[in-house]
Amino acid sequence: MNPVLYDTTLRDGTQREGLSLSVDDKLKIARRLDELGIQYIEGGWPGSNPKDAEFFRRVRQEPLRQARVAAFGMTRRAGQRCEDDVSLAALLEAETPVVTLVGKSSTLHVERVLETSREENLCMIAESVAFFRAHGKEVIYDGEHFFDGYRLDPGYAVATLSAAAQAGAHCIVLCDTNGGELPDVVEQRVRELRARLDTPLGIHPHNDSALAVANALAAVRAGCVHVQGTINGYGERCGNLDLIPLVATLQLKLGYDVLPPDQLRRLTEVAHFVAAVANLNPDAHAPYVGTSAFAHKGGIHVAAVAKLPESYQHIDPAVVGNEMRVVVSELAGRQNVRLRADALGLAAGADVLQQVKALEYAGHQFEAADGSFEMLVRRSAPDYRPPFELLGFTVIVEGRSGGGTTAQAMVQLRVDGEVIHTAAEGAGPVNALDCAVRKALLPRYPQLADVRLADYKVRIVDEHLGTAARPRVVVESARGAERWSTMGCSENIIEASWQALRDGLELPLLRHRP
Repeated sequence: MNPVLYDTTLRDGTQREGLSLSVDDKLKIARRLDELGIQYIEGGWPGSNPKDAEFFRRVRQEPLRQARVAAFGMTRRAGQRCEDDVSLAALLEAETPVVTLVGKSSTLHVERVLETSREENLCMIAESVAFFRAHGKEVIYDGEHFFDGYRLDPGYAVATLSAAAQAGAHCIVLCDTNGGELPDVVEQRVRELRARLDTPLGIHPHNDSALAVANALAAVRAGCVHVQGTINGYGERCGNLDLIPLVATLQLKLGYDVLPPDQLRRLTEVAHFVAAVANLNPDAHAPYVGTSAFAHKGGIHVAAVAKLPESYQHIDPAVVGNEMRVVVSELAGRQNVRLRADALGLAAGADVLQQVKALEYAGHQFEAADGSFEMLVRRSAPDYRPPFELLGFTVIVEGRSGGGTTAQAMVQLRVDGEVIHTAAEGAGPVNALDCAVRKALLPRYPQLADVRLADYKVRIVDEHLGTAARPRVVVESARGAERWSTMGCSENIIEASWQALRDGLELPLLRHRP
């Protein structure tokens, strides 16, 4: 039986430190998950904050294709009736077809966190499940801390699940809440429970031991038909199960039909989309969907994949919407340069590889600066003509006690044979230099008005030299959706910044030169 996917990015994922989603953000992600083919989308905890309550009000107006929306909450409080519990009332007000209830499986949590009796906890579970069944809801029961609870008291941990099953839960989910369980133990527990419970089982692993995907695969292999996780593994501490590699592995390696093949090709797009909405950088080294997942750097590797891509790739990257990349560095061979240049539609000069090796030895790093590599290739062409040349620059930074600092740059450029002198002030020395150069170039190249500086990073190459160390500057430039990174390295940070700025401004001119 193919496992169903239950996404909790909008609830458990937002517990990641530094991640916050607005209601609009959550709706955008919900739409994309529905398009992908995720069967369940957990929208949040309506009893915990106004934002989640608003999400449930608005998601009711969304024309979702197939995903069922779930509201999450705890079982009733100790000593209360379900009808009087405000949290359970909030779950009903969410008006979702699915309610996911979390209850305690561990005696440690029952007695020392909830501070109630074991018997009362069993009643809380059974009565809460029955309450929502009576209201016509599909009920998913999450057994929190099940694996830790089983280790403390196996009989009681199983009794909590039995209470939910007997009350009518549609699915019992085993939670590795602390993320410390091992795959062989997960598989053994699932097999034991399948022999004792008729209710379908699910798994909810956390990644504190870097085993969330392995534990989910073990659970599915043992018979779990429901898997809970998040996109990109977002979640508290070390994160939740990452649904992206789980889906790809289940479908491509184990033969499960989790998503339609045309949707499987959207995995990379969805992973990057959710990261963008969450205002987080995508993990470049994420399995299957990272930009480095199919990147080849070593010369021997590149020579092999040039002949036979599968020689160093476990799948065809296009199957998950990714692509093979060739990285150029001091470890590169001739094939690296040729393939990278071919991808740019350019012909590399014979000495480009030696230039790369010499520059990287001096502190440059072309892996993070594809734009500078492209400029190196373009400058190697016999017909290369620079659109501008720097003849000299002066940057002055002046500081006054209590008055802050000011920066001014003066530049001398040659553009089409004409020598141009300009000066400009800026928020800092690099900004002043950028403004002065643009001031000189814009009358001749008005298209540069649309080019903006998107990011500026500095890294010290020789930390042991202290203030004499060489800084490496990486500049990311953008024009609309188009982005490129350029780089410079010098003992002088202003010179390094100029190298990166020059490449960043010259590249768009050459790309669109008539």
